[in-house]
Amino acid sequence: MHDTFYARTAQHLAISATQVAAAATLFDAGATVPFIARYRKEMTGSLDEIQLLAIRDSLARQAELEKRRSAIIASLQERTLLTDDLLAAVKAAETMTILEDVYLPWRPKRRTRAAIARERGLEPLAESLLRGTQSRSLSSYITADGAVPSTEQALAGARDIIAERISEDVLSRRDVRTLFRSTAVIHARAVEKNRDNSATYRDYFDWREPVRKIASHRLHALFRGEQEKALTLTIRPEEKAALKILQRRWLKNPAHHNQLLAAIEDGYRRLLAPSLETELRRELKERADTEAIAVFAANVRELLLAPPLGQKRVMALDPGYRTGAKLVCLDSQGALLEHTTIYPTQGEKQRLAAAHTVEKLVHKHGIEAVAVGSGTAGRETESFVRECGLEKHIVVTLVNEDGASVYSASATARREFPDLDVTVRGAISIGRRLQDPLAELVKIDPKSIGVGQYQHDVNQSALAEALEAVVTSCVNNVGVELNTASSELLSFVSGIGPALAANIVARRLENGPFRSRRDLLGVPRLGAKAFEQAAGFLRISDGTHPLDASAVHPERYQLVEQMAADLGVGVKDLMTSNSLRQSIDLSRYRSDSVGEPTLVDILAELAKPGRDPRESFTSFAFAEGIAKIEDLRPGMILPGLITNVTSFGAFADIGVHRDGLIHISQLADRFISDPADVVRVRQRVTVRVLDVDLERKRINLSLRGV
Repeated sequence: MHDTFYARTAQHLAISATQVAAAATLFDAGATVPFIARYRKEMTGSLDEIQLLAIRDSLARQAELEKRRSAIIASLQERTLLTDDLLAAVKAAETMTILEDVYLPWRPKRRTRAAIARERGLEPLAESLLRGTQSRSLSSYITADGAVPSTEQALAGARDIIAERISEDVLSRRDVRTLFRSTAVIHARAVEKNRDNSATYRDYFDWREPVRKIASHRLHALFRGEQEKALTLTIRPEEKAALKILQRRWLKNPAHHNQLLAAIEDGYRRLLAPSLETELRRELKERADTEAIAVFAANVRELLLAPPLGQKRVMALDPGYRTGAKLVCLDSQGALLEHTTIYPTQGEKQRLAAAHTVEKLVHKHGIEAVAVGSGTAGRETESFVRECGLEKHIVVTLVNEDGASVYSASATARREFPDLDVTVRGAISIGRRLQDPLAELVKIDPKSIGVGQYQHDVNQSALAEALEAVVTSCVNNVGVELNTASSELLSFVSGIGPALAANIVARRLENGPFRSRRDLLGVPRLGAKAFEQAAGFLRISDGTHPLDASAVHPERYQLVEQMAADLGVGVKDLMTSNSLRQSIDLSRYRSDSVGEPTLVDILAELAKPGRDPRESFTSFAFAEGIAKIEDLRPGMILPGLITNVTSFGAFADIGVHRDGLIHISQLADRFISDPADVVRVRQRVTVRVLDVDLERKRINLSLRGV
């Protein structure tokens, strides 16, 4: 069975079955996706993380199919319904849809009209109508107890049996399902009694669109409108086309044409169409969810991999009007040095006092950068800081604060700062985001970051799984400093998890910094397997072994030491001398377990040990004098930051507390089908203001011709 799984997955993903089998073996042994992608390239033929996740998901789906197949067979056996032909059909089903179609006539169901007709002895009549023969007179089906009082009632019962048979026929369902998928139209109408309270959905009060063309964001909008009772939806193909398919298959007996025609129409309208519409709705929802989750995951990845300022001393401000701005000073590791509140937006006297406080604390703590939260009063506070006359080397920048309030009220924040107010915790989070976005953002639910598209409408378990995979990928691609990382950050390291992360932090607090990766084996419950999975992604900058600061896995230390010994130098010499590395003959070190991919990775890591794959930080500033939506005019050319990418366009922050929409048609001077092909979250852009709707607080922007 496994070979069949591997072959199907390989065909679907256009890779070899050998690669699938190797990945499956590693998964079964407890290996993680990041570990396999980075350290087992020879075994899998250098499959990347995306391919490995696809293999894992495909194998899981096939396992679920087999589980359902076994359950169906057991049910049929228990009810003594399993024939050789039925067993063959069940075993031959290659998808869940086909399997359920095969099982449908035999599945236990409530007492249907067809079941009642069978109980009344009308199945022979139904068979005779289908075959075109009639061995008994219609009157013989009339019963004395009144269950079948007339020939008309007898024919109606027979039609019910035929209608159900048609709706459960595998080939009929297959052909009509194909029609639904290819030609169905989604038709939205307003719920009249709620029309006046449903202005959000007025564009969809009489909306028609083929399902094969509809965009995922419109599907989510329509489904949400239906859920909120603003819209009613139907999703069906042209009825004539569906009936024609059924008539070709079932209308073969001219002797009972009218009876069969009536049964076909009833079977389609009452049973088959509603069933296939429900099925198609589910498929459309899954498709829309998949697209929305992919967009959300890509946006989260860009945010997590945003350039870090690095280990700099930071002042951070969480702005506010009435309550003032919460100000914190952090050391280069993100530890709190001091906090206070200033009031730069409440009159000249308060502004001067705030400026004095900022200047004093900048000098007292040797501040190298100032982070200002992007929320309420953010632009005003940023302008205030810039006017304080800080030294030119001090970076002043706005920091996206989405989710900071979620962190400040979380158990993590309470554990880190039990005695601080939530607003002070929020300011600390803003400052730490500037120092290292990844290390800070892992502390909050990615759904709170604010870069999704209908994230509350999609399958929440699928969304959580996808976002966890993204966070895990980012953390392991960047690497984690073992002696400074929070337990939240450590928990995403390959092979670690929350429990071991807590044990690592406890061991660090009790015994001081780790001096060697091997010291991890002294952490409670961290065994050889967890060490194998995690060690390569953990860094010790000043450890006892120079390779502990790199992504070279400890299992390859001996290999690197042999390279150095063969050249008569030390490992540190290899890491500092390009000429020594170039003189290494990689062919001498190939083996059954170490091939070209691993050797190339090792040399690259020796050249830049522990290199951070993220871009270098550069500061960004919005246009001066543009701080609110009322300052905007059509035609203005402004700097902006992409804050969200969706399937219908992108949103950009231009510094007015309201993001502007760049519709997909305005993203480029050429046709594009995916906004992600042109822009990404946190990308700096220059936009042109198209129009401003002050009443609805909407801004339309363009990248075309700018």
